[in-house]
Amino acid sequence: MTTKEIELVKNSWAIVSRLDAVATGNLFYNRLFVIAPKVKPLFTKPMEEQSRKLISMITYIVNKLDKLDNIIDEAGKLARRHVQYGVEPGHYLIVGDALLWTLEQGLDKQWTKEVKEAWTKCYTILSQAMIESAYYTPLAKVA
Repeated sequence: MTTKEIELVKNSWAIVSRLDAVATGNLFYNRLFVIAPKVKPLFTKPMEEQSRKLISMITYIVNKLDKLDNIIDEAGKLARRHVQYGVEPGHYLIVGDALLWTLEQGLDKQWTKEVKEAWTKCYTILSQAMIESAYYTPLAKVA
């Protein structure tokens, strides 16, 4: 990600993160369950708790975007845990759609083409790293 893209993600998240975490999380999960009702059983914790965890995790990631390489490893560990909950590679695209939709709702007029592109790039990088870490074993090095 470029410095400008990181700045756009951080600045826009600063706006969204000031909103009520439970309300924002509920907006995300409601959207997710509308576009992918089959994933609802994967979420067993109360939505209030799930919403707070979601917002906390996004805040953590956004705060570390300057050191993207460092969070790629952490994202991989998170992805491997998600496999145990029944998450499949195809779910990442759906989650990304729900996330971008939620950001658009929270940012309203501040959701510009540039902001959308920065968030799309950020989510794509992280989700691809998570999928690779959780579902693909690197090939052994040939001696």
